[in-house]
Amino acid sequence: MKRIYLIGMGTGNPEHLTQEAIKALKEVDVFFILEKESREDLVKIRKEILERYLPEGRYRIVEAKIPERKKGGRELEVYKERVSSWRRQKAEIIASLINNELSDEETGAILIWGDPSLYDGHIEIMEHILKEGMAEFYYEVIPGITSMQVLAAKHRIPLNYVAEGIHITTGRRLKEFEPDSVKNVVVFLDNYLTYRNFSETDLHIYWGAYLGTEKEILLSGRLNEVIDELIKIRDEAKRKNGWIMETYILRREDRGSKGERK
Repeated sequence: MKRIYLIGMGTGNPEHLTQEAIKALKEVDVFFILEKESREDLVKIRKEILERYLPEGRYRIVEAKIPERKKGGRELEVYKERVSSWRRQKAEIIASLINNELSDEETGAILIWGDPSLYDGHIEIMEHILKEGMAEFYYEVIPGITSMQVLAAKHRIPLNYVAEGIHITTGRRLKEFEPDSVKNVVVFLDNYLTYRNFSETDLHIYWGAYLGTEKEILLSGRLNEVIDELIKIRDEAKRKNGWIMETYILRREDRGSKGERK
């Protein structure tokens, strides 16, 4: 039976791949590289990882463009439906690749940014393909380093202190938080600059963009002191690169800010 690996590749630094991930790479016959038109940099990083760990080149690469998800409609139910529709489109593309580009008994793989289990839809897509009978295969998930791990390491902070919990969420859901309820929050996928809602608080922010890549940018400090600089840096980076991938931590603490922007 055909086999598929969903391999967590970390945030762009080839050295972040685990030994398990490297071992899985060496078993793959066909790598499916799926990316949006606007993310050619991420295609390049995937190919650099393969060239580094598989220098003999005994594999095939099949590239496929995936559609951009429709924007607009910030109501939660509208957003969920648009994500669901977009994932169904991706499922059709992936199922077609498995059926047409992978022979029986061959192994295919998709390199997943960060970790396949954290804010990534490929596990659900694979389950949808199997449930709907769109393709027959067996798949395995190989974990990867996440951007929140890299962010904490770069800023030299733990993700949580003793007896302290941590909340992992998105910018969309962070908008629902009352300022006093924010104690220690990791935020992904914030296209709304939601931290502006907390600019009057004494929260600290530990922010990073393009983590693990040559474009990496870091900034930290009391939110009310660094927010103007952060927005300026973010706008300049997005304008220069055409896209931005960022993660940040909002935390109430008395320890002061340790990180420095690079």
